Amino acid sequence: MMRSILCLASVWALWWRSEDQGMMSQSLNVTKELSRLGNLEEKLKTLEEVIGELRTENKEQAEILADLHRNVTQNTGHKVAFSAFVLDSSQGHANIGPFETLTTVIYKHVFTNIGQAYDPNLGVFTAPLKGVYDFRVSSKAQGNSECLILMGLFKNDAHVTSIFANQNTGVYSASNGVTLSLEKGDRISVRLYPSAWIFDNGAHHHSSFSGHLLFPL
Repeated sequence: MMRSILCLASVWALWWRSEDQGMMSQSLNVTKELSRLGNLEEKLKTLEEVIGELRTENKEQAEILADLHRNVTQNTGHKVAFSAFVLDSSQGHANIGPFETLTTVIYKHVFTNIGQAYDPNLGVFTAPLKGVYDFRVSSKAQGNSECLILMGLFKNDAHVTSIFANQNTGVYSASNGVTLSLEKGDRISVRLYPSAWIFDNGAHHHSSFSGHLLFPL
């Protein structure tokens, strides 16, 4: 009888140990799963932060690229420069003027016309965009007591600056220049005043009108 009781007690102990180990194993698995889920939450949080940073960086990079594009466009997308003389080599040499009224000088022989803003048929430069431009006028004339170099550089129809010189004999020259802020469509021309004249030689090009864009605005 005692042996049966001992055997039964041993079986019960073994069963209890087995159940206890199983419960402990399940508890350990749950703890492990909870720990794993916690790690995943941390990883997801970290991933969301990285994505947010990437979005911010991409936005900043996009803005940087846009600024760069604007700068490149402003500095290299608009190239404007011209240089023209009154006569070409086929025309020999001649005096231009004097005229009875204020007359636009037409510089027909074009050396450079990048941007095609200068019209050699009218002698007029038209600003293709808002910006700051630099202009130069140089003229030569034969000395004469009745004629002189007297020219004006005009912005639209407003006088800006003069080119003036006077000499009774020999050959003399005059020049002037100006930097102007222009709106798109502003017109620049050189006009000869009454009783004035200039001289040009198609081979040597003594009288010129030139200009170029310094920078856009």
